[in-house]
Amino acid sequence: MTGAQALIQQLACREVPFIAMLCGNGTEPIIDAAHEARIPLIHTRNEQAASYIADSYARLTRQVGVCVASSGIAHINAMAGLLNAHYDGAPMLLITGANESSTLGRGGFQDIDHIAMCESFCKHAEQVARPERIPQAVADCFHAATTGRPGPTHLTIPRDILLGEIPDGLPMPPLGSRGGVEQSAAPIRADVARAAQMLRDAKKPLIVAGSGCFYADAGPGLLQLAQAAGAPIITPIWDRGVVNEPSEHFLGVIGAASGEPPLLREADLLIIAGADVDYRLKYLDRPPLREDLQVIRIDVDAGRLYQAIAPDLAMLADPKSAFAAISEAYEGQAHAEWLTEAQKMHTAFYSDWDERPDAPEGAMVGWDIARAVAQVVDEDTILVVDGGNIGQWMHMTLCRNSYPEALLTCGASGVIGYGVPGAMAAKLAFPERKVLLVTGDGSLGFCVPEFQSAVRHGTPFVCVVADDEAWGIVVTGQKARGAACVASELGQCGWAETAMGFGARGVRVTQPDDIAPAIEDGFASGQPTLIEVPLAVMGPCECRP
Repeated sequence: MTGAQALIQQLACREVPFIAMLCGNGTEPIIDAAHEARIPLIHTRNEQAASYIADSYARLTRQVGVCVASSGIAHINAMAGLLNAHYDGAPMLLITGANESSTLGRGGFQDIDHIAMCESFCKHAEQVARPERIPQAVADCFHAATTGRPGPTHLTIPRDILLGEIPDGLPMPPLGSRGGVEQSAAPIRADVARAAQMLRDAKKPLIVAGSGCFYADAGPGLLQLAQAAGAPIITPIWDRGVVNEPSEHFLGVIGAASGEPPLLREADLLIIAGADVDYRLKYLDRPPLREDLQVIRIDVDAGRLYQAIAPDLAMLADPKSAFAAISEAYEGQAHAEWLTEAQKMHTAFYSDWDERPDAPEGAMVGWDIARAVAQVVDEDTILVVDGGNIGQWMHMTLCRNSYPEALLTCGASGVIGYGVPGAMAAKLAFPERKVLLVTGDGSLGFCVPEFQSAVRHGTPFVCVVADDEAWGIVVTGQKARGAACVASELGQCGWAETAMGFGARGVRVTQPDDIAPAIEDGFASGQPTLIEVPLAVMGPCECRP
């Protein structure tokens, strides 16, 4: 068995359904071995896109997304998705090919230290030095990627190592077959009792549910605790959501440029579960938050419990187990008065987004796209959102009372341009479901050639592009401060024609009422479809009423 065959065997035993990749230096043995093993190779036109497919697949499924790239700059391109997985805590493995190991460090073709680039943010990064090490190296990556706070991993495997022979019958420790995140870490009783007491004593408790709740599959338990305690729930924008159905307890996202209800400032107890303390939580600075604020931190990763701040209670547990234990121990009354007050704040804030903004006669705005998307999205739809201005509209109109697992955003990095690969990943992960991508024209420009990859691989989705011919959120800011619109206008692109040039369907819609029917037609077509929606470039009201 060669090293490449051993690599593919290890991926197959962990039920990796496909490898996202772009061919090049050092990848040839992997391609041959994957083809022999009949593992699909989703090959893209850019390594960045391949890595976004792996990252998005991981963030949708809790399974390790695998990407293969060649060396040098190709590796740097593929680091885009790898870094995105780091920000979001997603389980991912990037495998990079390289020239023969005898030339490394001597100026061989594309010679560069891949490990040095990755080790600062990867949970495991290794250059494999001998063929028989490959099975253990893969096992180490999968273990690191799926335990604690999930995250990215990396292997560089030179060509001679991939082609090298592994002796038959080589003794190997049990390497397991785990391919995804599975968390099970119950909290200790004393912490549960104290958390329940703090929740009873609080006047205005607030639950911050981050991506860690998704990876722990904690959605039902989160709602159970919120209902028992009468506690509102919020989610930091871009984190993975777990509130799949509208709930009176879920009161939207925080940290958006569009603003939020003043829930954080009013709360006297925060239960932060699987979420980072960062700008979205106002760093927990006091002020603006209350001086008497208490904090319960819940995380499966001990290293995250004291990230940024020292909580009043650090609970080492996965959120699912923690929510269940606290709910069982909680004996107080629901905080009904506070929940009502919080709901009023929520209603007052979001009411500003209900009215269509003023626009030049005959022009469409982001509100029109959001309204149309709300009409067509159902429980069978995976919604992918990519972009700044249109992303704000989608969050402010569609994420008020639910934040479902079927919503995929850029993640905590705030990256733009991942959308087309993200939609491909959604269709690869859930081939029977409808996939709708809503993107800005600036974001679409990053990976629009991947429409041809979607056609080639038979991964149909519908893409609605909000085309304001500019970096809309930047223009909005420039106009708001009375500055000139410099380095922010993009001009016309002809997106529908561009999509058709890549073999996809292209449609241009000029009336608001035609957007939803065009989306439905796209779903029915069974083809990758781009719907171009020209928008007016407006003043500050375009982003924030």
